[in-house]
Amino acid sequence: MKRKEFLKVVTASSVGAAAFGPESAQAENRVVPKKVLMKVGCQSGGTTVENLEFKARHGVYNLDGGSPKSIPGKGWDLDDSMRKREACEKYGISLDAYHFPLTSAGIDKVEYPNIMLGKSPERDREIEILQQMIQVASKTGIKVLNYNTTILPVLRTGRYTDPKRGNAEYSAWNYEEALKQNKPKTIAGDVSIEQMFERITYLLDRILPVAKEYKVKMANHIADPPTPVGYRGITRWNSPDVFKGIQRFAKLYDSEYHGFNFCIGSIAEGLKDPKTEIMPIIKWVGERNQIFNVHLRNIKGGWKNFQEVYPDNGDMNFLHVVRALRDVGFSGMVMPDHVPHHHDPGSTSQAFSFAYGYIKALLQAVSDEVS
Repeated sequence: MKRKEFLKVVTASSVGAAAFGPESAQAENRVVPKKVLMKVGCQSGGTTVENLEFKARHGVYNLDGGSPKSIPGKGWDLDDSMRKREACEKYGISLDAYHFPLTSAGIDKVEYPNIMLGKSPERDREIEILQQMIQVASKTGIKVLNYNTTILPVLRTGRYTDPKRGNAEYSAWNYEEALKQNKPKTIAGDVSIEQMFERITYLLDRILPVAKEYKVKMANHIADPPTPVGYRGITRWNSPDVFKGIQRFAKLYDSEYHGFNFCIGSIAEGLKDPKTEIMPIIKWVGERNQIFNVHLRNIKGGWKNFQEVYPDNGDMNFLHVVRALRDVGFSGMVMPDHVPHHHDPGSTSQAFSFAYGYIKALLQAVSDEVS
């Protein structure tokens, strides 16, 4: 550009900025931090005074309160549920979620086994009880109910001691070692993936309409860990391809009340390269608005062989993970999940304290980033 033409451009730009005033000129250069909607939360400890004070001391003001007392044959006790909410409010804590009694304990131990056994009419009565629990949750102000649709329990084969982290013990899973242990089948016997989805659909056909009526989101936690086809007679619905399983489950219903208690660790356990493969899964599920809660748990390893570690020393970069959650507009709780063990009596609280601080720092870091 010739000098005369350059001066004309500069002069015109200056006149334009002056015409709109200094505030307009500043606005052109202004950068806006990206909005962070998620918050640190937790699902451990319940609503005892001791636990609520522990949470408040660490800046955790959103909680999954476990579950209220049960009334045999009916469901949850509304009065007890309201007491839990009131207990939380004394500390400025929001009681955001409960856990359905469809847990990860395994079919041999779970309170209501007939749903995933596919056994009628027994499962119909169990589903009626769950419907009542949705109503109690709604009346208490609960927004999310977390649940599992599994037959096998959480699977682990041992522990690994890490001398570099003060001899902390990490829970571990190794598929080859599991085969050597030769554990028996459950009372469910052999169950194919199609049977799994039939039983899940039977349940959701009956509880999602109630969830919609009472405006309570149903958040499913995938089976932990994903396993090869037919392990101990069971093909888990998220196995052997964890992403395809998640997609199939997500597409069962077009409902804002159907989604995931999105466990980063459990998903990573089904991936060969968790650090990179987790990102498109977050994007796909997040853009569908089906992430209702997040379990932020890191691992070393992946498919068929992993250890559960601290949030800062696993294979996934949690700054990238939390940034991805921000970018899809996730607005729920980010919770520690399984934490490392140690023989020190206070090790569990220590590990959770570390995790809370780590998550809060991550949220602050991504909230200060600008677009």
